[in-house]
Amino acid sequence: MTKWTEETVKVAGTELALVKGGSGKPLLILHDELGYPGWMAWNEALAETRTLLIPLQPGFGKTPRLDWVRSYRDLAGFYSQVLREMRLDPIDVIGFSAGGFIAAEMAAADPRIFSHMVLVAPMGIKATEGEILDFFALTIRHHLRATVADPEKTPEFARIYGGEMTPAQFEAFEDARAETARLGWEPFMHNPSLPFLLRGLTTPTLLIRGTRDAVVPRNCIEEYRKAIPGAQVIELPGVGHRPEIEDAIAFERAVQRFLNS
Repeated sequence: MTKWTEETVKVAGTELALVKGGSGKPLLILHDELGYPGWMAWNEALAETRTLLIPLQPGFGKTPRLDWVRSYRDLAGFYSQVLREMRLDPIDVIGFSAGGFIAAEMAAADPRIFSHMVLVAPMGIKATEGEILDFFALTIRHHLRATVADPEKTPEFARIYGGEMTPAQFEAFEDARAETARLGWEPFMHNPSLPFLLRGLTTPTLLIRGTRDAVVPRNCIEEYRKAIPGAQVIELPGVGHRPEIEDAIAFERAVQRFLNS
């Protein structure tokens, strides 16, 4: 197993919790709206050739909430400042769901910040057909269940979320949902100007989606493809909103192939 560590870095005016593991060229990972789920099989695979850098989002428990961050665009600005101060830009990035929203905002503001950008089931652009799931209307258990197509066929889902939820786990999820609501409630998990700001972006971009995603509709991916010239799209059959754990091998191969191109 790859040795990974969790450390606190004083950067961009705060103390940022950062998970770091692997070796090789740095790869930034922006976790989703539920928070960092832990080191998974896909992390292990990518860490064989990359140093994974996974910041834990402010307000999600381990990194203090930043009151001045009031939108996903603000959060993108914060992460951009982190990269500049740590002298990591340009860097490759993978953003999951709301993390994809953040990465897209970062690229829109500074097209040179990323060498390659992978957006996995990204929020951030309003679909013209269908709607992003209103997960705030669901209990946390129903929200979690909605993220995978078939929990029984997804062993890592049970590893992360199975069994009785402890009070600490429940509190962590509610912290994440509260911060997500504060940043993304209105307009709901998208920025109306984002597709226009992405026009002409030349950053090599890969969009990944499961064909059974019940959280982000397919049209969101199509709108991203329209906004970013040359963006590639990969759909993984039979999986939902979390292809990285539902079909980790296919996900890892697609990402490796793209990042090495």
